Amino acid sequence: MVTVYMSYHRRTLSVLFGLLAALIAAGVLLQPVKNDGKTHMYMLNIGQGDSFLIVAANHKKLLIDGGRDTTVLSELSKVLPVGDQTIDVMIATHPDADHIGGLQYVLQRYHVGLFLTSEVLTDTKTFTDLYKELLKEHIPSYYVRHGMILTLDAVTGTTFTVLFPDRDTSGWQTNPASVVGKLQTGNRSILFTGDSPSSVEHFLVQAEPQALHADVLKLGHHGSKYSSSTEYLQVVAPVLGLISAGIDNKYGHPNVETLGRLQDLHIPWISTQQKGTVELTTDGTAQWTWHSVE
Repeated sequence: MVTVYMSYHRRTLSVLFGLLAALIAAGVLLQPVKNDGKTHMYMLNIGQGDSFLIVAANHKKLLIDGGRDTTVLSELSKVLPVGDQTIDVMIATHPDADHIGGLQYVLQRYHVGLFLTSEVLTDTKTFTDLYKELLKEHIPSYYVRHGMILTLDAVTGTTFTVLFPDRDTSGWQTNPASVVGKLQTGNRSILFTGDSPSSVEHFLVQAEPQALHADVLKLGHHGSKYSSSTEYLQVVAPVLGLISAGIDNKYGHPNVETLGRLQDLHIPWISTQQKGTVELTTDGTAQWTWHSVE
């Protein structure tokens, strides 16, 4: 018995050492699940587009947009533990390719529990492919409206509240129909704006200015001059701005006029162009801290 056990034990260790060597050779890092009681938000470096991952303290995950292509998969693999293939909720702010192009690939790789978006539609192949994948995977899908609250973690008070649209956006242009929502975790918050133009910002400023106030603002439309108006920035009053835009993109994002408005209001900002994928963290009390993800 002892001889057999020893032989089996050695074979098991041999297999384990072999697997470990293979992982090291392949450059795979086994990331532990973070049990720090904090909320983590990742601005993913997916080039010209948007993709943001929120991981609550209880490990529930919300993905907002997915960039243009499969790049989102490699960025997710950098920040999620190996073997973690669950996205609890996916939100498409609007159906432009640089926001939804990567979502069909996320659906193919990850188990997604719920899909949310606004009612604006397009007839592009990117949009059609996404909806085919949603049907294929039998993902529960719903349109959002103002006032809807998604609770990620009841203990830490981590929620996502929809601020816009407040009506049926069928037939609209895509950018004005963007989902605008506020992540709240304890006393800390981030405002997500999709590609909302200044006309929608003005409406929100008039409709509910108090709800707009947030510690961090994801600037609308990748820092376009047609978003992030002075009145909007003054009402949101963020201590940090986030800009997701590709290096040397053809649109010139972020626009110098927008950056000038940030400077005039003394709002610091970081972008994927400069920092790559960025992680923001808070315990719900202390202000968000951030660092670049290698």
